[in-house]
Amino acid sequence: MELRSRISRKATSFTESVIREMSREAVKYGAVNLGQGFPDWSAPEDIKQKAIEAIAADHNQYAVTWGVKEFRDAIAKKTQWFLGMDVDPETEITVTCGSTEGMIAAMMATVDPLDEVIVFEPFYENYAPDAILSDATPRHVPLYRTDEGFVFDREQLRAAFSERTRAIIICNPNNPTGKVYSRDELEFIADLCKEFDAYCFTDEIYEHIVYSGHADDDPLEHICMSNIDGMRERTVVVNSLSKTYSVTGWRVGYCIAPPDITSAIRKVHDFLTVGAANPLQHAGAYAMSLPPSYYDELQTEYRRKRDLIVPALRNAGFHCDTPEGAYYVMADISNFGFANDVEFTRHLIQEIGVAVVPGSSFYHEPSMGSQMVRFCFCKKDETLEAAAERLQKLNRG
Repeated sequence: MELRSRISRKATSFTESVIREMSREAVKYGAVNLGQGFPDWSAPEDIKQKAIEAIAADHNQYAVTWGVKEFRDAIAKKTQWFLGMDVDPETEITVTCGSTEGMIAAMMATVDPLDEVIVFEPFYENYAPDAILSDATPRHVPLYRTDEGFVFDREQLRAAFSERTRAIIICNPNNPTGKVYSRDELEFIADLCKEFDAYCFTDEIYEHIVYSGHADDDPLEHICMSNIDGMRERTVVVNSLSKTYSVTGWRVGYCIAPPDITSAIRKVHDFLTVGAANPLQHAGAYAMSLPPSYYDELQTEYRRKRDLIVPALRNAGFHCDTPEGAYYVMADISNFGFANDVEFTRHLIQEIGVAVVPGSSFYHEPSMGSQMVRFCFCKKDETLEAAAERLQKLNRG
């Protein structure tokens, strides 16, 4: 009798995280890690102290499955201040183990087998596996690099929608391209969602890291899809403490959704992880109460780092645009004469001493990203300067 495969069809349909693999390779070869998107500086002392105090106060047992009330109240208050949205913390917020769990919980709560989920590419590498794990089929729509930045073809996006479309995923600001979706683009997507009765899952983890396309321009506006006319009832906002407060290892995120969808997300979340870390949610409540000046300083500091890394990459021979948001740069490597991004990344880590993420990992068809790599710049100045110095060896090679 022929034995069944020991591995599920789902698990064989995608690879392990290439981003996390690059961090392991950076450690192995002593490379400067501009691959994985975590800050290499300490989290804010006051936020850490609140976590310590919460542990000392014995907030160490299970919290309410869908989140500590104090934290949910703080999320609702901050959402009203920043996005102008009135959110009911009792019926519209679910605290999750990072935005990663928030996205998969939301999808598993709303998506059925044979449904399709539209994903823009290049994409954050979790989205397509999320669709597959939810028994859906991902439909990919490309973002094209132009003189105006990364844009989508509207007719191509419309053609991707059908009666089988259950949802579209957007990441705004975008990882890995640094794109910030305009109101006009979001309204076009919203009209398609309404026409085809589809949801929008919007990953807004970089909502406070928004600049513009050029160093001397005023910052762009971050617009949440829930604030687009007619989209509040069909949008799930996925977010996290990770990037805004430099605590990527805490794994505390949240979803904001209409009550019926929230109820379903809470059920899935309960059986996926039970709940997020209790003391860290108490610290998160404090973080959410920080004044607007905190976010202004965050934006200013990341803009300064962006304006440090982009010229350094261009001086080293890369073609790249100035990102509008988030803390990544997608760079074209065609100047260097390597067959593909994987070969170039291996050379960069082992011979140059800088770790990046190969561009093909952000596409369903690897050839589409074969001449691209992603750099992250959420690093200390000395880290970025060390990387810039090492990258100059590419010009001498």
